[in-house]
Amino acid sequence: MDKLDYTFYEFFAGGGLARKGLGAKWECLFANDINPKKGDVYRYNFNGAPELTTADVKQVTPRMLPDGASLAWASFPCQDLSLAGPKPISGLSAKRSGTFWPFWELMSQLDDQGRPVPIIVLENVAGLLNSNRGKDFTSLIQVITEKQYRVGALIVDAEKFIPQSRPRLFIIAIKDSIKIPDHIIGKKVADPWVPNNLLKAYCNLPNDLKKNWLWWNLPVPQKPRRELKTIIEKNPLGVKFHSQSETEKILSLMSQTNLNKVKKAQQTDKIQVGTIYKRTRKENGKSVQRAEVRFDGISGCLRTPAGGSSRQIILVVEGKSIRSRLISPLEAARLMGLDETYKLPTKYNDAYHLMGDAVVVPVVQWLECHILAPICQSNSGICTLQSPKVRVA
Repeated sequence: MDKLDYTFYEFFAGGGLARKGLGAKWECLFANDINPKKGDVYRYNFNGAPELTTADVKQVTPRMLPDGASLAWASFPCQDLSLAGPKPISGLSAKRSGTFWPFWELMSQLDDQGRPVPIIVLENVAGLLNSNRGKDFTSLIQVITEKQYRVGALIVDAEKFIPQSRPRLFIIAIKDSIKIPDHIIGKKVADPWVPNNLLKAYCNLPNDLKKNWLWWNLPVPQKPRRELKTIIEKNPLGVKFHSQSETEKILSLMSQTNLNKVKKAQQTDKIQVGTIYKRTRKENGKSVQRAEVRFDGISGCLRTPAGGSSRQIILVVEGKSIRSRLISPLEAARLMGLDETYKLPTKYNDAYHLMGDAVVVPVVQWLECHILAPICQSNSGICTLQSPKVRVA
């Protein structure tokens, strides 16, 4: 099918990377994000995007949502669930990650009006599984199943698709009335998508919730991922290499273990590219800032400074030459699986924040290809494109 076949809502849309991953078969009926800067980028990349509403999700009403969506995608904020940064109030009770609740209220209201969304995908950090000692995950699964959805979850690490370590939790809920093809339901727990933390979270669910649980049969990609060195710009735009003293300062923050990694990279006869994050570690009872480097061909997870993390640094080693700089906006976009046609914000911080908050495009493509599209194809009377009716607010 090469025409528009399916429709969706995109909540917490950011720069529209979920939309990019779903691809040309999917038409966005409604999109929402609270951030005006991200809204500007979204509109710029999607022909003005008149379907985008830039407002708090609490201000979105069912009347604003056109009928006939096959899917609702919601990558709700993760800052209060992430391991990075201080959180006086954490989990789904906190201000940012707590925006799940007004989103779910919208889905519930649609269901009550007799126009439920057949497929709902939630994306967040794996920390959701054990936030508030697992109570948040249980509460989330409970409210989903109360609206007659079957639900399953996967943890997909982007490093299987691109050279970035970025594990994320994907919760996929399917309305009871929707037929699910047999081949996408697993007969047993499937590695590598169900690591111990997800399995433990499932085991801790009450038995009545387990009855509505699905194990997804998602294949493992066989195609080799793009190499990190092919993503790095030789003449980066938007960033400059640090001075020698700045690079030496970064090296001085390294433990002996990390300095040994740099020395080993110097001993090769090729240019070696590493990535660095500055982290606070406890040493002898004191908090010490450390620069931690990796040369395994995989970038560390892109994060936003608002999440309590530093910005990622690129380290280029060639013999005695050691140079450092911030990762460039284009490199960050490539690490999210975007192609070169995507237009990034002109300001560095805006571009970095946009990418650090986003979902990886090839991961969405994989889920669309192997789970979402097959379900829609098996339910053509419910999930195919219809003439949407916009409800006037």
